[in-house]
Formats: sequence, C-alpha cells, structure tokens
Amino acid sequence: MIKKGLLIVISGPSGAGKGTICKEWLRRHPQTVLSVSVTTRPPRPGEKEGINYFFRTPEEFEKMRGENEFLECAEVYGHAYGTPKKYVQQHLMAGQDVILEIDIQGALQVKDRFEKGVFLFVVPPTMDELKKRITKRGTEGRDVILKRFHCAFEEINFIKRYNYIIVNDTVEEAVQKMEAILLAEKCRVDRNEELILQIQGGI
Repeated sequence: MIKKGLLIVISGPSGAGKGTICKEWLRRHPQTVLSVSVTTRPPRPGEKEGINYFFRTPEEFEKMRGENEFLECAEVYGHAYGTPKKYVQQHLMAGQDVILEIDIQGALQVKDRFEKGVFLFVVPPTMDELKKRITKRGTEGRDVILKRFHCAFEEINFIKRYNYIIVNDTVEEAVQKMEAILLAEKCRVDRNEELILQIQGGI
C-alpha cells in the first residue's frame, strides 16, 4: 500500500526567503509537488493553466467556495485565490509530498482543516537583516518598505501556531533543516500505524 504524502505548509514574512527555500527544495526533491492555486485574476504573459494557476471566473470561484472545495482561500488586491482541496488530496494519496507556500491567514485556515500538516515558519536571522533584504529589492518605495516591515513584526506574533521555525541564514542551511524536520515527521509513530500493525502481526 502507498504511504500517504506529507502536506507541508510554509509561511513567513516578506523577505524571509521562503520562496527561495521552496525553489531549492524542489530542485533537490523533484518528486515533491508545489500546490497550484485557483485564482480569479487573468493570466499574465507566459502563465499556463494548471501549471502556474487554475484560472477561473469570479462566479466559478464562488461556486467552488460554496461547495467547500478549498483548503483555504483569501482575497488579495481585488482577486480571489484558493488552494484546491481535491488537487492536494490526489497527490497526497499518491504518496507525494505537497508544499503550500501561503500567507499566515491561509496557513491557519489549513491548520483548522488539516491537523496532520507540517507547518513551517521561515524567519531571517535578525530583523535588521530582513529590512536589508526588503530594501535590497529596489523595486518598492519607502512607504511600501515600511509597510512590509511593520507587517513582518505583526506576522511573527503567529510563530507559536506553527510546528517548526526555520532561521534562513543561508539557503543551504535552511534546506538542511527542512530535510531533517520532514525526515523526523515521516518517522513519527502516528504516521506509521500500518507499519506498526505489520510488525505486531509478525511477532
């Protein structure tokens, strides 16, 4: 029988580097699935259906929401986004680990619906370093930078709702920590009930 995959939920403030960690993880572990979200915003040039997003009309999205088809959903800058429950469950049941890189609001929704998920919170080594990373992008004005920094302070208050904290000093070390965490999770007794029954049956 195929062992069910892990649902891995990754959050953290803007500039913490969670996207970079996910990219490196997928490079090293290509069998892991990065969840594809449903959105009501129109496709951007080069984006493909089912790869970047599942593109739906506002009416279609509301129908899915009404039928409880999302693990989590939220509205961002006038467009709705949601994680399709069926897509995630299909991959988990096939034995594949699934990563959700989502904001804290969405992560807490998932936690209410999926207790066995592994919830990781990525932080920079210091808040000064976070400020440097946000400023270094050079694509945003002072007001936006200050807003992001203020939001980061607010978001860090939610760390205790997560299972693990990953300090992203370097991507290499952060991915190694993630590998150690997920290996330990896969060895947990409550994730190996069938194996335990097999062992007990052979005694």
